[in-house]
Amino acid sequence: MRHALPLLLVLLGALPARAMEKADLVKLLTEIDDRQRNGGDYKALIYLEQKEKDKADVVREVLVYRRDADDKLMLLFSKPKSEEGKGVLRLDKNLWTYDPGTGKWDRTTERERIGGTNTRRADFDESRLAEEFDPSFVGEEKLGKFETVVMELKVREGFDVAYPVLKLWVDKANHNILKRQEFALSGKLARTSYYPKWQKLFSESKKAELWFPGEIRIFDEIEKSNSTLVLFKTVDLNPLDQNMFTKAWLESKSR
Repeated sequence: MRHALPLLLVLLGALPARAMEKADLVKLLTEIDDRQRNGGDYKALIYLEQKEKDKADVVREVLVYRRDADDKLMLLFSKPKSEEGKGVLRLDKNLWTYDPGTGKWDRTTERERIGGTNTRRADFDESRLAEEFDPSFVGEEKLGKFETVVMELKVREGFDVAYPVLKLWVDKANHNILKRQEFALSGKLARTSYYPKWQKLFSESKKAELWFPGEIRIFDEIEKSNSTLVLFKTVDLNPLDQNMFTKAWLESKSR
């Protein structure tokens, strides 16, 4: 009997973690959203390094403008020369792309690749996970040196997103997303993203810290050789021009 207690402890230690209730998962997603939402204006300079099979690597530079209080978003490309002046603008929940070469605006979808990279609109926008998805508990898992909560998210009815099913690995210690997988409705894996660096700065508009991913590594699971490195070089939370989230303002940047 002297070995019974150690054996019992080993068996208890091997038991799976208690499943998190849906309410707890929604609370966690709400926290993740709130930490990345500024409540005021937001400007970021981002470098995108695109790798594709049999092509030279291309580095793109994009300015991201957000006004979270009004759900405004605009992307403006500045590099390379072939992308300069191109942009993306969200107006009344519609997503538009602008090509200064033709002067045309085209309505696009959430699935559209941004600037020919593996990125999508959601990679640059404020986080809306709790609003757009229903979560379910998958388990707890070791990811490198991190202990994570793993959950599956399915899009809520009425929301337009790039992929209807997500799988998230969330750091148990600080609640940052470390890994994200996105699936088509068929269940086919489309993208895997890793978030190795998170940064924060104090936001005057929300009177709290704003968190943002310093780096995202996105891997195309359809075209296996394609990947994108996203680097957040600078983030500025000062107020932006009140009237800048318009087609006319974006067009003026390429004249």
